[in-house]
Amino acid sequence: MTNENVKPRKRFLALDTSTATLGVAVTEGGAVLHEINASGERNHSVHLLPIIQQALAASGTDPASLAGISVGIGPGSYTGTRIAVTAAKTLAWAWKLPVAGVSSLHALAWGGWKAGLAGEAAANRQDNAGSDADAGVPAESGAGTYGPDWIIPLLDARRGQAYTALFAAADSGAPVRLEPDAIRLMADWVQQLGERLEEAAASGTKPRRLWFVGETALHASEESLRPLQGAAGLEAVPYELEGRWAGLLGEARLMQGESDDLHSIIPNYTQLSEAEANLRLSREGSINKR
Repeated sequence: MTNENVKPRKRFLALDTSTATLGVAVTEGGAVLHEINASGERNHSVHLLPIIQQALAASGTDPASLAGISVGIGPGSYTGTRIAVTAAKTLAWAWKLPVAGVSSLHALAWGGWKAGLAGEAAANRQDNAGSDADAGVPAESGAGTYGPDWIIPLLDARRGQAYTALFAAADSGAPVRLEPDAIRLMADWVQQLGERLEEAAASGTKPRRLWFVGETALHASEESLRPLQGAAGLEAVPYELEGRWAGLLGEARLMQGESDDLHSIIPNYTQLSEAEANLRLSREGSINKR
């Protein structure tokens, strides 16, 4: 006997606590129904469940209408990331839902890039107010052949390091990954990006711009990016992660039938590669001997 009042499961709950911002979102069909981003204190363990309840209530969503849960698995704060992953696993088990882990850096890249484009569009509208200029035509249109823009998300990992990756802007959809999430020495990472830019220029796929997004104050300063000056347009966009982007990434995975094993999904605790770790130890040893 069927219950005609039972609604199909087609909504998704998203959680991310890998940064100072606690992000929760409810999505459906690639649209955000409700979102709460609480920034400031890193007391995510206290606030997460009440905020989940608020987001579900505000969007008129109950567990019976959820088709899955997506969760940012980092990299980022070790303690913070565990909070969202643990909550997602617990709720998925209790509500018998699939769970999909997504890269918090991927979400950061998508959101930061969108924020940068929105700021740029607002500036263009202001510049073109009262003029006959066509704001829809880029100023550099036709000035050569370029590949997609590159997006470099940044989360500070201290001691000259950052959690970072490399993505290419893919139209208005999610950025496409070019390099994996990792904790990297920024001085070496900037050098690697410069080398990769030279290779892209030689193949005719050089990006018009490089978007550094996220925690940019330290690692995307003029001094830090000096080796890249002149190689491509550099944009630094300070940006705090929003839950919607983890939600949209997770919804896409779940809609494609992809999910993670409930018992084995864990935070992505990235570490330096062995070569980078040895180099850092060597440098520290040289400093200590002075």
